[in-house]
Parts: sequence; structure tokens; C-alpha cells
Amino acid sequence: MRVINIGVHTVQKYQNPMCACIGYFDGMHLGHQALVKATVALARKHSCESALITFEPDPWVTIKGLKDVKHITTMRQRINRAVELGIQNIIILDFDKEMSELSPTDFIHKTLAKLNLKGIVCGFDFHYGLHGAGDCNTLKEETDYDVVVVDAVEDEVGKISSTRICDAIVQGNMPAIKKMLGQYYSLEGIVRRGHQQGRLMGFPTANIDYSDEYLLPKEGVYASMVEIDHHVYGAMTNLGHNPTFNTSEKLSLETYIIG
Repeated sequence: MRVINIGVHTVQKYQNPMCACIGYFDGMHLGHQALVKATVALARKHSCESALITFEPDPWVTIKGLKDVKHITTMRQRINRAVELGIQNIIILDFDKEMSELSPTDFIHKTLAKLNLKGIVCGFDFHYGLHGAGDCNTLKEETDYDVVVVDAVEDEVGKISSTRICDAIVQGNMPAIKKMLGQYYSLEGIVRRGHQQGRLMGFPTANIDYSDEYLLPKEGVYASMVEIDHHVYGAMTNLGHNPTFNTSEKLSLETYIIG
């Protein structure tokens, strides 16, 4: 897997032929997975490499000036899931103010043209360029790419989307989240030494230091699985305030590994 960073003023051009999907891919849910799978198939058709094009930071941070934006997944998680599904290259666009103000035509010439794209896969509702003026049709009209448009992936409620998953996370509706993600909801973090009060009570817990970027489920105790060094263990995880031992406003994430 190769990671390529591209900004408006990036001079280098990449010669390897690629077919790519494009989007933010928060959650890498079933709709996103349909795009990735279509990309891998298109790359196979054109006998070239597969790629995923995404943005950093979140476009809403740049366009709307939002701060403390929460996400279902981190960039690392999105990249890892894409690679698991067969993506060979990750293209990260430096989505600064200048890039956000490019017209659809300039966006193509100053970003996508730096890649040797043979095909591009996008969702039916994908938009790009200033004010979202570009869409799948303008990609077809202004490029010679093999443009593949993927329809919405729906369930009995409607279109599977990051917004719906965020709502389910806030509600703590883990079955609904799993159904839309196609896998269990997960957080990544680093185990930090705590106050060891759980150990004294006979329930030693791992204190997980997680990214502030995560949108967290409601407080409570959850049945969970913990992966450590490629080994998976059953566990119980508590998410909540611990005013006795944690004076910060950040919720504590503590896991008791059952085995």
C-alpha cells in the first residue's frame, strides 16, 4: 500500500495507471464499500492499480470553518479498511482553502490530473468544486476517464449513510450500527497506566487513551472484543465519567478483558 499526498501546488505527477474512487468515506460503511469494490473491479478491467482518493482535513472544517468535528472512524481506520478491501494506493488531498475554492474544471486540472487515472468511481450524489458545482456528469464531460457511478446502498429504512450511523452511535444502537457498517463499531487507542483501582477490586481494566476525533456512543457498559497484537479477546467495556479518578471532562474508556 502506498500513500500519496497531493496539494494544489504539488508539482510531481504520478505515472502509474490507476482507477480510483473518491470521497471522505467516514465509517467506511456498506455504501462506501460498494464504491471500493467497484474500484477494484474497474482497475482489474483496465489492468491497472486501484486507489482511493480522500481529503484531509474533513471538507466541512475547511468550507464551514467547523471545529471539533467528530467522526465515526479515524483516517487510519479508513485506510486500513480500504486496503483490506483491495485498494493499493491511498491519495490524500490537502483540502485547504485554496483547494476548496477551485472550480470543478480547476479541481480536475490541479488535483486529479496529477494522477494517471484511467477510471474513477463516485457515488450518485458526489459533488466537487466550488459550491459543489461539479458532479458525476461533469466528470464524464470534462475528462476521458471511465466514470462509474454507484447507486445508493439501501436497507429497509433508506439510504445507508454516515449521518444515519452517527445518529445510531449517539443512541448507542449497536445492532443498527453493525448492520450499516458491515462490521462491529470500533475504537482504536493506546493503553495507558491508570490508578489501578480496578485491580484492587479484582477487576483489572485497561485504560484506553482514544482520539478526541471519535463520535462516542452514549455512556454505559458494552460487551466488546479487544484486539491486541492480532489476538482477539472477549471483554466488557465501560464508557463514562469517573470523577473520582479522572478529573478531565473526557469520558473514560476502560476495558476488562475476560479472555
